[in-house]
Amino acid sequence: MITRRTFLRTTSATGLTLAAGGLAAPAIAQGAKLKLGYVSPQTGPLAGFAESDAFNIEAFLASEMGREFEVIVKDSQSNPNRAAEVAKELILNDEVNLMLAASTPENTNPVAGVCEGEGVPCITTVAPWQPWFIGQQGNPRDPASWKPFDYAFHYFWGMEDVIRVYTAMWNQLETNKAVGGLFPNDADGNAWGDNENGLRPGLDAAGYALTNPGSFQNLTDDFSAQINAFKSANTDIITGVLIPPDFTTFWNQLRQQGVNPKVVTVAKALLFPQSVETLGAAGHNLSSEVWWTPSHPFSSTVTGQTSAELAADFTAKTGRPWTQPIGFVHSLFEVAADVMGRADDPTDGDAVAEAIAATDLDTIVGKVAWNGAGVPEFAARNVCKTPLTGGQWRMKDGGGYDLVIVENGGASEIPTGGVMEALG
Repeated sequence: MITRRTFLRTTSATGLTLAAGGLAAPAIAQGAKLKLGYVSPQTGPLAGFAESDAFNIEAFLASEMGREFEVIVKDSQSNPNRAAEVAKELILNDEVNLMLAASTPENTNPVAGVCEGEGVPCITTVAPWQPWFIGQQGNPRDPASWKPFDYAFHYFWGMEDVIRVYTAMWNQLETNKAVGGLFPNDADGNAWGDNENGLRPGLDAAGYALTNPGSFQNLTDDFSAQINAFKSANTDIITGVLIPPDFTTFWNQLRQQGVNPKVVTVAKALLFPQSVETLGAAGHNLSSEVWWTPSHPFSSTVTGQTSAELAADFTAKTGRPWTQPIGFVHSLFEVAADVMGRADDPTDGDAVAEAIAATDLDTIVGKVAWNGAGVPEFAARNVCKTPLTGGQWRMKDGGGYDLVIVENGGASEIPTGGVMEALG
């Protein structure tokens, strides 16, 4: 029987602790709960990634599996320094047994770094694996020095996947293959804009020419330099990885100058319906990578819901449209429950790390297994890849937007709903 959830304490400074009543985990003292720490950007410019946190955590704790756990939530405030600080609090003050974190390298990397240093097992997601793995190496430009992690594990897609998806979408249209890149001075932007490990090598190989005007600070209010560079290069395509407010600023300034690219495919900023809705009609046919939708053919091991049912449940309970992070935040708790259930001693960090490495689980976002499939040898222990497709935002009659999958070449099990269309 599902038991009533109990809210133990709430403080705006340190976060929220949630627990579910019910059976204690067999490997710990009777009545105790296994502690899961969870760090996410609930406030600040990355807050859209955390919109489903409360929904997913409550669903987890209400499930049969969730009754053995308490979840201690901390807000990173979209700040890497804050993410590291609250991760230390969770380890030293709350003594969590397993750390979870999601949503961009600005959040996942500092949390994983703290856990690796403290010997606490950690699972992260929602950041391309290169910014996560390479970004944490002491010398990211010297592959010979890269080392695997003992306690930090990550699952998501990689730059090679997003390059494949983007170029496959662009190949559906007639363009001059001139691409303008927008890369901020942050972990994501530096990784995507890197000449050796970012977009450029893959775009070159696919016959696309990238113009990179240089990095800029997040929350900038002037994109004149980038726009002028794109004009000079006669770019038909604009891409990059931006926080939502920056894309809105850029897009408005670009249109004010009368620049009309045929394709705009941008990561991060165009993941969320609310970000596109703020653009009005100007959001029609903007495109991005797609990691999870209600049409993905996967189900939850925690609630038994299909992807469509999980998305519908979120909308019914929040009044908000579904967003891509719903599936991945949900999957973090699927993986956590599976790992802790298999660990020889779920209170021992080494035993939990061994259980993470041995994971082979079909989740709401697809298979999660750190088996090295599709990952270079240097990252095989710590990185698991999940499927990636591409989509466009299409205006609906009566208002609002639908995200239509238009490219699934690397994940044919996920159905498409249309083909790529040029911007009007």
